[in-house]
This record gives sequence, C-alpha cells and structure tokens, in this order.
Amino acid sequence: MMKVEADLAIVGSGFGGSLLAMIARRLGRTVILLDRGRHPRFAIGESSTPLANLLLETLARRYDLPELLPFIKWGTWRRARPDVRCGLKRGFTFYHHRFGEAWAPREDRANELLVAASPRDEIADTHWYRADFDHALARIAVEHGAQLMEEASLESIALHSGHGVIAGRTPAGSIEVRARFVVDASGPRGFLSRALNLGETPVPGMPATQSLFCHFTRVSRWQSLHAAVESPPYPPDDAALHHVFPGGWIWVLRFAHGVTSAGVAATDALAEELHLAEGAAAWSRLLDTLPSVREQFADAKPCLEFRHQPRLAYRTSSVVGPGWALLPSAAGFVDPLLSTGFPLTLLGIERLVRRLEEDWNSPRWVDGLRAYGTVTLNELDRAASLIGGLYGQLENFEAFTSLTQLYFAAASYAETARRLGRAELAEGFLMGSHATFGRDFQQCLSLASKASSSNGSSTPWLKHIRRAIEPINVAGLADPARRNWYPARAEDLLAAATKFGPDINPATIEAMLREAG
Repeated sequence: MMKVEADLAIVGSGFGGSLLAMIARRLGRTVILLDRGRHPRFAIGESSTPLANLLLETLARRYDLPELLPFIKWGTWRRARPDVRCGLKRGFTFYHHRFGEAWAPREDRANELLVAASPRDEIADTHWYRADFDHALARIAVEHGAQLMEEASLESIALHSGHGVIAGRTPAGSIEVRARFVVDASGPRGFLSRALNLGETPVPGMPATQSLFCHFTRVSRWQSLHAAVESPPYPPDDAALHHVFPGGWIWVLRFAHGVTSAGVAATDALAEELHLAEGAAAWSRLLDTLPSVREQFADAKPCLEFRHQPRLAYRTSSVVGPGWALLPSAAGFVDPLLSTGFPLTLLGIERLVRRLEEDWNSPRWVDGLRAYGTVTLNELDRAASLIGGLYGQLENFEAFTSLTQLYFAAASYAETARRLGRAELAEGFLMGSHATFGRDFQQCLSLASKASSSNGSSTPWLKHIRRAIEPINVAGLADPARRNWYPARAEDLLAAATKFGPDINPATIEAMLREAG
C-alpha cells in the first residue's frame, strides 16, 4: 500500500481544484491532488464571464501566479498559450423561439437580447475548452509542487481529530492519504457527498430540470443564417448564444478550433416529452420543434457520445465539517443559464484561501470555515432564485429579458467596483449584501413569481426592476431606445461614475479603463 501525507488533500483536479492547489503551495502548504480520471479529459461547463476573469486575475496577482495571467483575456491567451484551446466570448446572446415556428428578426428586436461584455476582441472573455484548460492548470499546480495522483478510485474517508484518512486504489495498487484538511473539488454529488452521506436539500425556486449535451463540428453561425439589418454590438455567435423556448433553452458555445459545445437544459415535463435520456434521438426530436435552430445544426456532426444528466440542479445539506470543506462547485449547481458557475467557484476559492492564509493555525479557523459554508449556500440560493425566476418566464420573453437585467446590472457594477478598489460596495454574489439592491432583488423575483402564477400583467413588476437596478445600473440597461441591444460603452460608465462614491469621477473611470486595456 502506498501511504501519502499532506497538509491538504484536494479531490478533483479540474480548474477549481488545481487553482486551489497552486495557491496552497504558494502559501507553503503541502498538497496532494486526487482525481478519478486522467488529463486531458472532457468536462462540461465552459463559459467564463468578466467577473470570473477578474477574480482569476486577482488571485493570480495576489498569490504570485503569473502563469495564469494570459488566461484572463482572449488576446493574451491566444498569443501566449495557443496550445490551450478556447473560444471568443464577447457577451450574452439570446433568441426567443416558438415551437414549430421559424425565427425571424423583428424591428423592435423583442425576440432577441444582446448584452456585450467587452468593446473589442482583444480584451474579451473566453469559453474554456476544459480538456485543455483543466490539463494546463493541473500541470501548473504540479510545477508548483503539488502531487497529482490520477486514476485514483477513492473508497472511503475516516475523520479523526486533526486529520482525515482517505482510502482508495490506483492502477498501481492501494493508497492511503493522510491529510490535515480535505477539500472536495470533484463537482456535484462528488466524493465527500457520497462518503459522508451529506444528503441533498431542495434548490430554492428551481424547477426539476434535465440536460443533454455534446460537442459538435460544422455548426453554422447564426448570423450567416439570420443577418441583422443593423450592425449588432458584437458578432452574435462570438458569445454565449442561448436559444430560449417554453420549457427550456439551448446553449451554443464556439471554440476557435472548429468545435462547438451545445446542449439543452429543460424542465422535467419537456425532458420527458422529448425522452432526453435517449441521447442523439432526443436531440433530433428537439431540433424538429425549432426550425431555425435545426437549420443552424443541419450540417453538424457530434464529436462524442451525447451525455444526459437526469437531475441538473443540486444543493448539498452541508458545506464544511471538522477537517473538510466543499468548493462551491461541489456544494451545488443550479443551471448553465447566465454562466454563474465559474464566478461562484472563484469567489469560494478566494474566501477559502484567505482562511488557509490567515487562520490555518488560529482559533479563528473553525468560525472562518463555518462562515465560508454559510456564504457558499447563500450565494448558491441567490443564483437559484434568479435562474428559477427566469425559467418561470421562458414563454414571456419581455419578462425574461427584464429579469436578466438584475444579473447584468449586478455583475457589471461588481466588476467595476472591484477594478476601482471598492469591492466592499458589491460584496456577495449578485450583490446580496447591498443595502438596497439586496432587498429589491428578492422583491422583484417575488413579484415576478406572483404575476406568473396568477397570469397577471407583468408591467408593474417590470417597472419595479428598472427602479431596483437604477442605483447600480452602469451599463445603460433597461433603456427602451436600445431595443434589447446593449453594447459595452465607456460613456455609460462615465455617466455613472458617482454611483461608486462621491470621490469617483469620470477621470477616475477613464484611468480604470486604461489600466484594464
């Protein structure tokens, strides 16, 4: 039997586990990474956001990890690490469909929504081709001194006072890993969830959903099939493209090497109607109901087997305990809609490494972990309440687009506040701690739910959303003159300078924008 000892045992060497491992090494902790697979390997969850990239940059600079800095922008990534494949993401694109009807552009653009995240390609976000990206980060963790043990089938964990002992097997034989602290980064329903029988709790506000997904080649560009009369704020395909319809939505994420990630998330009712568990046949049935999406995938070829997830949303009952913790990605998952997974995980890593840095040998350790667990579930629940609200409005696209403003307003304000060194103005995911927006956010969702359940008019609560986001609206959102197209404009930020404090003026914003590139 091979016996290994470390300060930290991290289960899962995806991007979250590997990032945590390299930071722990920079803090002087000994680390072993345990993974049931072997890199490179397929992983779903690929769409980054401005806040996620800023969090990655913050961690890289704080913990002296310059190898990560090229990955925070499309331009630097493509120049410095062309071996790690990725896709260009300029924003969020949505098209609304009716079953059996071809999609056609409207003059008022009431069946589409484009929200830019950057003004140009060079500083744009990216889609992470996870086989390459996770592999690259695992290698960096090893270069910093983490021990990586792949193809490790973990069987049990015994928790003792001051350490945990993990038992398992590798192709070379039995292993026993003794660690002072164990972190699960293996995803929903992962190792610690099973080994400690943590159980699940309902994901608040979310309907039961399923997912079916694959990677494809030869997926047509939407813009080549439906060219806009006016010039959009960015090429709609160079984005996280969403096809929205009653009961579900399809994502389309393009990578630069010709592969496209696509899949559907659907309520149980629609999933059962389509028999999503049947894979490729179910995908074909779905496309038959959406003529314009079928046209986009007319020449598409799957690169691998379709994968079905019979239960998409997940929430653990416990996040921390004596000698262990879950990363947010293992504590729960809501839905790919709005790409909330990466920022939630990176916020969790930011908090957890602070505990490793400041409380490792301190009496504050237990209380710090407990606070980390509470915030992790609170933020997961906040994301779930918004995404569940969006599922409730899949048929009413005007209401759907209005609810997305809660996300885009909070995300753009939080990113700018952090860049200005004012992170305290936007604490918590979706600004849950904000004095007014934290409260108004929940009120908007409550009003939306009541209007939906009673089939009442959406007009009153749509106005409430505009009022709710006004104090943090720095991106020109909810402006009817823009007809659902929102470019990334410096003018909007400059006009909103004082929303970050009386000492912030347009000159401060201009300096921030220059520094950000």
